[in-house]
Amino acid sequence: MSQLPPATTVLQVIPDLNSGGAERTTLDVANAIVEAGGTALVVSQGGQLVAELEAAGAEHVVMPVKSKNPWTLWKNAASLADLIEARQVNILHARSRAPAWSALRAARRTRTPFVTTYHGTYNQSNSLKAYYNSVMARGDAVIANSNFIANLIRTRHPFARDKITVIPRGSDLKGLNPENVSALRQQALKDSWGIPSGHPIVLNMARLTAWKGQKVLVEAMAILKEWGFDEPIAILAGDAQGRDGYVSELKKTIADRGLGDQVRLVGHCTDVPAALALSDLSVVASVEPEAFGRAAVEAQAAGIPVIVSNHGAVPETVLAPPEVEEDQRTGWRVAPGEEAALADVMRTALAQLPEERQAMTSRALAHVRQNFSVETMCSRTLAVYAGLLDHAASG
Repeated sequence: MSQLPPATTVLQVIPDLNSGGAERTTLDVANAIVEAGGTALVVSQGGQLVAELEAAGAEHVVMPVKSKNPWTLWKNAASLADLIEARQVNILHARSRAPAWSALRAARRTRTPFVTTYHGTYNQSNSLKAYYNSVMARGDAVIANSNFIANLIRTRHPFARDKITVIPRGSDLKGLNPENVSALRQQALKDSWGIPSGHPIVLNMARLTAWKGQKVLVEAMAILKEWGFDEPIAILAGDAQGRDGYVSELKKTIADRGLGDQVRLVGHCTDVPAALALSDLSVVASVEPEAFGRAAVEAQAAGIPVIVSNHGAVPETVLAPPEVEEDQRTGWRVAPGEEAALADVMRTALAQLPEERQAMTSRALAHVRQNFSVETMCSRTLAVYAGLLDHAASG
């Protein structure tokens, strides 16, 4: 792990600490800061992950940084500046657009090195949106979580071209190893989901929002049933985060397709390794490009075959023809929104011979070990911090 200069204090700012890739990355980096001998502060509105953050030795400060209200943004900037001065913060790291505007103002006011991570593709339909998004490229260092996102930044924000560092998200490969997941944990989760024995489990691990493509998977399950494959059970594991209308739509689609016994909405899953260890197949059905695609990486780390929508950063995380030869495949990629194509590949994946499955999942594990460990991500992030501090000291 890279080391920080002595007594370094890093403040990360994120809207909330509920489920999500940016939130998990915030915790991982905070933990690495503490392990490196620094002080890790996180400002957010709170959430499910606060207790875990504090258990790792980091500190949480509640602030209304999820708000987009201009007056609140202005007040947050003043509050962040006060916090920076009171706690002698050395690095300020913003992970979302609304709080990034407040953080940018606070960083400039206090002359604190400012880091941003461009976590998403961010809708950019007009010039106002383009300006709003541009804050994520205004850091003294700009972290892109994939080459796909780095290219997007270069296209949208050419002024940031020389400040970009690509640092893919990292996952806890040791924790995801199914050998480290007890049978008791697996059974407890299986019981809570009401899964009968003898049914293949298809896991979709994503927050419940339309662009994550849960409806595509539901329709693919209906097609499989029409083809006579009615044994698989699909688990939609994710937090709705207040999207009650979308949840109602999903439930109606499931009922209309006669899939009440085959598709389960189980809510937020607190034990991802156990969920993966239980599963026979992971499906990432996003209909919009994934900026990175943590679910696909975690499935490969857990030795689970994975099917992903073929756009965004997917070619970086899941290897498949034509980019690689068939004997280098680590998963399957299908066109976004194509229910029949997804159903066909699901049938192929679930029918794999044990030796075929083992060969592919072994390649997948080697791929993620080489490129997507949490240790590598954190080491490279701390190196960005250290580089900015060195530059500030020499300047």
